[in-house]
Amino acid sequence: MSSKSWSKAIVDIIKVILEALGASTGSASNNRTWHQHVVPYEDGWAVRREGNKRITSKHRKQSTAINKAKTIANRKKSDVIIHRESGGIRNRISFRD
Repeated sequence: MSSKSWSKAIVDIIKVILEALGASTGSASNNRTWHQHVVPYEDGWAVRREGNKRITSKHRKQSTAINKAKTIANRKKSDVIIHRESGGIRNRISFRD
């Protein structure tokens, strides 16, 4: 197998894995999700839309951030992904039908 074939095979495998995990691999903006992530931020917590660099809102307590993320996710029929202070995923709540 040539070098180009291996490269294409690896790229295809990565795309399949990312799609299985719910990530968007397309370049069209309408492929983006409305999943809301609750992440550690400065001295508190923040809500951030999946794929965004900017935060949607910041909160002193994680529970407040979770409630805000649930409100947005419910309206947009998406998921809330709650992260631990270490950055790992603690829980996922789905509001999809």
